[in-house]
This record gives sequence, C-alpha cells and structure tokens, in this order.
Amino acid sequence: MTLLGIGEFARATRLSAKALRLYDGKGLLVPARVDPVTGYRYYGPEQVERGLLIGWLRRLGMPLARVGEVVAMEPGAAAEAVRGWWGGVAAETAVRGELAAFVADTLAGLPRGPVSVLRCAAVSDRGLVRGENQDAVHAGERLLAVADGFGVGGARASAGAVDALRRFAEGPEPTPGTLLNALADVVGEAARRVPARAGTTLTALLPAGRRLALVHVGDTRAYLLRDGALSLLTRDHTLVQALADEGRITAREAAVHPQRAQLVRALAPPAPRPDLHLRTPRPGDRYLLCSDGLTTTVPEPALRRTLRETPEDPARAARALVSLARSAGGPDNVSCAVADVPA
Repeated sequence: MTLLGIGEFARATRLSAKALRLYDGKGLLVPARVDPVTGYRYYGPEQVERGLLIGWLRRLGMPLARVGEVVAMEPGAAAEAVRGWWGGVAAETAVRGELAAFVADTLAGLPRGPVSVLRCAAVSDRGLVRGENQDAVHAGERLLAVADGFGVGGARASAGAVDALRRFAEGPEPTPGTLLNALADVVGEAARRVPARAGTTLTALLPAGRRLALVHVGDTRAYLLRDGALSLLTRDHTLVQALADEGRITAREAAVHPQRAQLVRALAPPAPRPDLHLRTPRPGDRYLLCSDGLTTTVPEPALRRTLRETPEDPARAARALVSLARSAGGPDNVSCAVADVPA
C-alpha cells in the first residue's frame, strides 16, 4: 500500500500540518506510520475520508471530544449524532440571539411596552389511572405555568413551584437587567422548599417587557403555534433525550424507550439549574404549556390540529387537549395551559 506523506495528506483532507499533529495527539487521526528517525508522518489512503469528516465537524464548531465520539460511530448513528448536536447548537444560538436583542434594547433605552397575553386558560386532570393529581397549573396575564410533581409530596412540590412564580409575577416587575437573575433566584428558592423524597418539573412563561421569559426544567413542555406551524420551544431534561442528542438512540427508539420518563434535571434541592430563555412574541401567536401526560399520549400532529381548530378560545383548546389524553387511556395526570397573543 502506498502511503501519503503529511503534506500530500494535508492537501487531500484540507487539514493543516498543525491540525494533523493535534489530531494525532488526541488519537483522532493517528498516522499509519511514523519514521523512527525523522519523525515524519505517513497516512494511508483509506484515512482521507476520516480526515475529511473530522475537518467538516471541526468547521461546524464541534468540540474535539464530541468529534472523537462521532467518527467512531457507524455512518447511520453518526448522522443522527450530528443532527442531534446541531439541533442543540441551533437552539442555543437562537436563545443567545434573543438575549442579545434584549440586552441591546435595554442599553438603547427602548420602551419596554408590556406584553399583553390577555386570552389564557388552564386545565388539569387526574387522568384515568392515577389516584392523585400531582400536576399544578396557572393561567394569568403575567404568568402561564405547568408543573408535574413526583414522589412523596409531589403535589406539594408542583403547587409550591407554581405558587412561587405566581407571587413573583404579582410583585413589582424587575428591571430588564435583573429579570433572568431574579427568576433564577425564585426558582432556586422554590427548589429548596421541595419536600424530601419529592420533586417537580416546571415550565412557565412570564412577560418581560416586549418579550416573554421562558423558565424550564424537567419534561413538561412549551410549544408555539405560529402561522399554523407548531414548534417545540423546550428540550426535555431526560436520560432518553440526552441519549438521542448524543446519537446513541434514534427518535423512534426514544419514543418507546423503557426509561423515557427518567429525569436528569428537576426542581429539587440543592440546585435545579433551569433553562432561562427569552422569546419575542408576535400577534396571533399561541403558546401551549403541558405536562408529559399529554405529550406521551397525544402525537404532535394532533396537538397542532387541535390548537389550530380552536382559534381565540384558549379554554376550549385546553379542554380539547385534555380530552384527547383521556381518550388515549389517560395513564397519567394531564395539564395544559394555553395563551394567545392578541392580534
């Protein structure tokens, strides 16, 4: 087999000699042969494809540790891993973009102009199997929230989390510069009050000047219906979602995984680490917050259809969604909160 010198291999893969030395040191692209006297590196022709893949992934900005995992996978799994990783990057970029716009508006002294989410409603149902409803919901002009408690005292945990945010929303509105920190403090305080052997998920929307602040931890979800299209705004903090993000399982496998309800983050002591995002609403937007009792029984096409078929009537939409979950067997508590941004 004819080996390629480092210069020739660098030209074939569009990688610099410096990069090749780095990837050799990291074990990502080890030369087929190194001259024992000169230290000159030689590569096999079959390594060109791997070198090209590493170059593409690095140009995407993928960290070296993740690159090493991806290039070791079979092509199908590697493709899923890249899609999952990029989905996370795109979501994080969008979140940072909203925050940058928020900071820029604050520095420019633009009018805050409160967001009016006037039409809102919430419904919570025990379902057909559980003996107790451990969900908690709230729908008001300054707060939309859904929490799903678990463990001994789960109902107290979810109610306490929603109550903490409700008190926050009823108090003086914080300044733009302190809003997200103040929200994090409130969520942290709620977590410290969670009973022992209990916990809760939490997803909430609060007006933040001309934007909406989104607080999320666990596997309750927030959706946005805009121009007829439904998009998921949150990412589940579950073991299965983490495996899917890493490309270790497919989306189809995740949907039926026996551990799909296992949380890796929840509202519980000592620190909940919630996701804190900012969203820019548009007239006509419809937001849905829900517990996993809805999303594990009702597919997203049915969610979208129901939200589209109940315009300007959040209460009817929430009732219809809960009814769908009950019709599917109602194996869990189910809660929905729907809010419309007026046109």
